[in-house]
This record gives sequence, C-alpha cells and structure tokens, in this order.
Amino acid sequence: MPPIGHLPSGIPYQQSCPMTAKPDTLRPLLVIPARMAATRLPGKPLADIAGKPMIVRVWEIAMAWAESFDGAQVLVAAGDQEIVDAVHAAGGDAVMTDPDLPSGTDRCWAAAEQVDPEQTFNVVINLQGDQPVFDPEILTAVMTPMGDADVDIATLASVIVDDHERDNPNVVKLVPSFTVPDVPIARALYFTRATAPTGDGPLYHHVGIYAFRRDALKQFVALPPSPLEVREKLEQLRALEHGMRIDAAIVPQGTRKGVDSPEDLERVRAYFNNETTS
Repeated sequence: MPPIGHLPSGIPYQQSCPMTAKPDTLRPLLVIPARMAATRLPGKPLADIAGKPMIVRVWEIAMAWAESFDGAQVLVAAGDQEIVDAVHAAGGDAVMTDPDLPSGTDRCWAAAEQVDPEQTFNVVINLQGDQPVFDPEILTAVMTPMGDADVDIATLASVIVDDHERDNPNVVKLVPSFTVPDVPIARALYFTRATAPTGDGPLYHHVGIYAFRRDALKQFVALPPSPLEVREKLEQLRALEHGMRIDAAIVPQGTRKGVDSPEDLERVRAYFNNETTS
C-alpha cells in the first residue's frame, strides 16, 4: 500500500503539510461498531481470515495505530455477545450495545457514553468493522482536519483512478472545496452516488472512516434522518443538511480493503494467504 503523504499526481499537496500532527488537546476513542446481522454477508465479523475472526483483524490494526498516538484507545462496540467474546479472547476491549440501534454511528455513541461518561475522550473515531486490510496511517490522516476547531467531523477521500468507479453508484463521491491551496484537506460540499461534479477535473471516492468531535457526535445521533440522507442513502448528508462542517483528508487509493460480499471476503482471504506465504 502506498504510504500516506505520497499522493497521485494532480492532487494539492505539500510535504510540509502536518499529516502526522496531532494537537495535544485531541484525545481519540477509536470505536469499531460490529453486528452479526449484516444484510449481504451475515455473521461477517466472525468470518475466519487466516485463522482469526475479521473483527480481530480490524482490532489488531487499530491497536497498532493507537500505540503510536498518545492517549488513543480502541473499543469494539458489538451488537452481539459472540463478537464481544471473540474480542475479549484476543485480549481486546469490547462492550455490548443495543442490537436494535439503527447504525454503526449510533453504536459508536452508545459505546462512548457507556465506557466514558466523564468525557475523557473528546474525539470519537468510527472505524467500520469490515475493513480487515488497511494502512493504519489513514487513522492519523483522519485526525488531521481535527486540528481546525471549526471542523465538526473529519473523514477521508481518494482520487478515483479506475474509470468503472466514476459511474458506479456503490462508489460514493465527495464533492470537495480546497479552501487552502496546496494542502490536501478539502471541505466537503456534498456526498453523492452520482458522478459529480461534472466537467474536467478529478473525482473523489469517499472513504467511510469518520472522526467526530464528541459534541458533534452527540448532536448528530439526536437528529432525525434528513431528506437528502434518505434520498441518497448516505448518513453523512444529515450532518451537512443541519449545517455541520465536514472536512476530508485526501489519501492514496488502495489504503483499505472492505468486505461487503462473499467475493470480497475471498479476495481478503487470498491477500492474507499471499502475505503469509510470500
């Protein structure tokens, strides 16, 4: 995987950008929401990947990052006891949350309130539990926009380089505004499944990892689904429709491998098999 900080040509970037900077006031709790009742691949948090459950693979990478980011902690927010048991068996921290919560974001909030009622952590990172292969430095990247006190939510995006992704509605596009020249952090104007914007120039693939300020997360989960959120089936539009600011750090393609289908699972298993035999 290409290291963070080495971006494809044509993307605003300068080597002095503080891609690894972390203000001392930011204390992140990284929460991995997971539940067994996935629509397309039921039970996938416990799917075996080279001898370990998928959720444990994700937790291991998150822990490797947390060890390098002072004050960060990792927690799995489970909707099923089997997930809690698997994480505990691996030596990790996990809590049960209401199985009927409507989204992973709601699960992150419930877990943060359960384990940290004193609000020791002022940033909550939502890392999906179905990404068993990713560069842990993208977690540093998603924290970078948090250095601006006006940012409520931070996320990631990468330039689309595969033509088939441009018109694929399963590839969510970020419509960005680069308000500061030569710095690879963009303000999110919109997210869409359509091919946007039109005209010449790059398109950006949204990478679904979020860092919420604690107060912003509290506000977000209290809001009802918004009209554009329902229409596009994109939760992050709720935040934009209610005036919340989302900034995205631009990262390289190929920094994560998500699992949404049996075919994705087999590709990830093949990846791990190649890694262990090479």
